[in-house]
Amino acid sequence: MREAHYLGSVGLIGRSLRYVAKVGDEWLALIGWCGAAFKCGSRDRWIGWPEMVQWQRLRLVVNNARFLILPGVRIPNLASRVLGLTVRRLSSDWNEIYGYPVLLAETFVDPERFSGTCYRAAGWEALGLTRGFARHSGGWVEHGRPKLLLVRPLVPRAVELLRDPTSGVKEGTRVSKLKLDGRRTGELIGVLIRIRDPRGRQGRQYTLVCVLGIAICATLAGARGWGAIAEFASRLEERQRKRLACPRNPKTQKRDVPGEKVFRTLLSKIDAEAIDKALEPWLAKLFRSQKGREAIAIDGKTLRAAEANGEKIHLLAAVVHGTRVALAQRSVGAKANEITEAPALLSSLDLKGKVVTADAMHTQTAFAKWLVEEKKADYCFTVKDNQPSLKTDIEYLFGTGSFPPSG
Repeated sequence: MREAHYLGSVGLIGRSLRYVAKVGDEWLALIGWCGAAFKCGSRDRWIGWPEMVQWQRLRLVVNNARFLILPGVRIPNLASRVLGLTVRRLSSDWNEIYGYPVLLAETFVDPERFSGTCYRAAGWEALGLTRGFARHSGGWVEHGRPKLLLVRPLVPRAVELLRDPTSGVKEGTRVSKLKLDGRRTGELIGVLIRIRDPRGRQGRQYTLVCVLGIAICATLAGARGWGAIAEFASRLEERQRKRLACPRNPKTQKRDVPGEKVFRTLLSKIDAEAIDKALEPWLAKLFRSQKGREAIAIDGKTLRAAEANGEKIHLLAAVVHGTRVALAQRSVGAKANEITEAPALLSSLDLKGKVVTADAMHTQTAFAKWLVEEKKADYCFTVKDNQPSLKTDIEYLFGTGSFPPSG
């Protein structure tokens, strides 16, 4: 590699794997993998992961830093064959050696020297040119040689697993889910201290901030149900318990965490809509996408095994595309419907420059006009048989294969 590769054989950054392709005892090619690029705008926008998720999931992306067909080797389609065989086993090999799988492969090709044909033939996707900067001594230096970026998912649903903060990856071991750092936990506590505690003053062992803070962190980490939240709480380290305002036990001098009964009792009494409203700005900031135009879906669901005043509970929620994170939700009462509740659901959200998607129920002129004029957003709605005239117009417009002439 040192003698034949035009970039030489510098050390691979961070954790790495090196492969040799051979037939019998004859070496044909060398290929090296290492940690992903710290920042890459086109890759990050393509994945669509929020910044906080990016820093925690970047280790699940691996970079093909070196690839060399040895001098004198002339075998048709060898390069794409080597790439295909390598990426087929790369994730499991990485998991076996380092204890976690990698989900996405990337590489940078110098377009002045190569066209990336072997990568394209092996199923890699080109995302465009970089800006021509390199990281150097803690900063960024312009080198003036933009590279072509190509990517290749290594497992099914790779992009979804990378950007979804509630997802976990299991392949021999579990990759940790979303974790909140000290700054964001502090911002969360600043939101929670403004929420009214429905309990009386007597008998409070745990503050509202403590119980809600743990429950929210547990939910973001994928916990579902009272037992899962309590189990998450029991695994918190001492510094995490301090950060979440857990009380100190005078006997053990360690901080205690609430049990399942405390979570069940308090969360059953709390005003859910008040919490949703308080958390909306924090969640929107936390999961702000790096895509050029973020999309938010609205949809309604009837909760199973849940009733209020003898009636099923129906919720309308606004969810960030590519995640399972609800930025806002509202209960739709028996005397209301999703159509009338949709503007109220979205009224407090910053939708400027974003795209709102919805099913056919919300394909209404008034709602579309409100999104464009009041919220400065765009929309993508479904048209079905509930709008027969509009459906016919669309079929006519697109059925001819081209737009009819204007005027």
